[in-house]
Amino acid sequence: MIDSVEIEVEGGGGGGGAVSFRREKFVPRGGPDGGRGGRGGDVVVVANSQLNTLRRYRRQRRFRAESGSNGGTNQKRGRAGASLLLELPVGTVVSQAARQRGAPAEPLGDLTVDGQSLVVAWGGRGGQGNMYFRSATNQAPRVAQRGEAGERRRLRFELRVLADVGIVGLPNAGKSSLLRRLSAAQSRVADYPFTTLEPQLGVVSVGWDEFVMADLPGLIAGASSGAGLGHDFLRHTARTRLLVHLIDGAVDDPVAAKAVVDRELAGYSDELAARPQVVVINKADLEEVDVLRAEIASLFGDLESPPLFCSAATGEGTGAVVATCASLLAELREQEPRPARAEPAAPVVRPRQDARRFEVEELAAGLFQVSGASVERFVAMMEIDDAESLAETYRWLDRRGVAAALRRAGCVPGDAVRIGAARIRWEWER
Repeated sequence: MIDSVEIEVEGGGGGGGAVSFRREKFVPRGGPDGGRGGRGGDVVVVANSQLNTLRRYRRQRRFRAESGSNGGTNQKRGRAGASLLLELPVGTVVSQAARQRGAPAEPLGDLTVDGQSLVVAWGGRGGQGNMYFRSATNQAPRVAQRGEAGERRRLRFELRVLADVGIVGLPNAGKSSLLRRLSAAQSRVADYPFTTLEPQLGVVSVGWDEFVMADLPGLIAGASSGAGLGHDFLRHTARTRLLVHLIDGAVDDPVAAKAVVDRELAGYSDELAARPQVVVINKADLEEVDVLRAEIASLFGDLESPPLFCSAATGEGTGAVVATCASLLAELREQEPRPARAEPAAPVVRPRQDARRFEVEELAAGLFQVSGASVERFVAMMEIDDAESLAETYRWLDRRGVAAALRRAGCVPGDAVRIGAARIRWEWER
């Protein structure tokens, strides 16, 4: 049952900046004109109502968006990388997988509407070209930034079917046949248990109205503890408003068959056990069921409404099943609390966070750490192994006040400074 997978996604890397100088016949001293690299593409998940399984992500588990192109001459900016769209069925919960075993996943979004999208990995920024580094004291810089790496994440997709009515029952009770009879769904049908391994959806029309019905895989005793399809089955019942409990009328003890399913629903959650049910006895076309209708119905005397009889094979009685479901759904929709009209809130003015903010900390004697998103990003995109690039990094840190903050913290030439993943032997003095 492909309804829960883990994949790795990565945004596209930014393109590198260009080192270039303007060269024209009558401009002997053209300045730097290297353009900036293009931004990397994002990874975006989008809900698609035409899908009902996560099967695609069982074969491929790693996805990466397109990287941005490098900058060019004449201040030309590199082309941005294309975003990567990952289509998911409606009803998919997207979470960031836990880094440690046993830790809960961090929810990122719930795709409940067709076309709903969510960015799960941002692309990296493009590097600046050498025209960005020109100044009065350095009019011909041969320095450019490399592109920023894209965001990398490990995600968990969990499909929870969105349906108004869910058909539950023991394996081989005829759930797929009933869905095929009531809708245009092409569920797989065969005379053996667990024919249906993945949820199937169908739209059932009732006059001008319609509702979505789901054929949910059969379960067995112990499913609430993980036996059989276990939690994979029970997870999909959580979003249904109403359950059609289909029972094979030809079994020796229909009441016991119902009790098995009810017990597993209650073992999974109290809310699921309290979900309204329509009990339907299937295979009424068989003679041994037809002649015992009254006796079978008497076995369910404790129900508020007597069980319905139908034949998914011939269509007998299916109209009554549809009408009953439509009537109960209308009542349940009326009982659902309507969202309260939100009162216009007073505007709240919050100061904009300064992206240039940073902190300096002395970790040990001769070892300092500079923390700050803007500073860490800039240093990560510089080729600090190159002497000229390192000098430009020192100048940038000096202009941002980082060098002064390090001096106040006691940093002297020869000390080590850690900025993000980079480690610099500090040699800057004004």
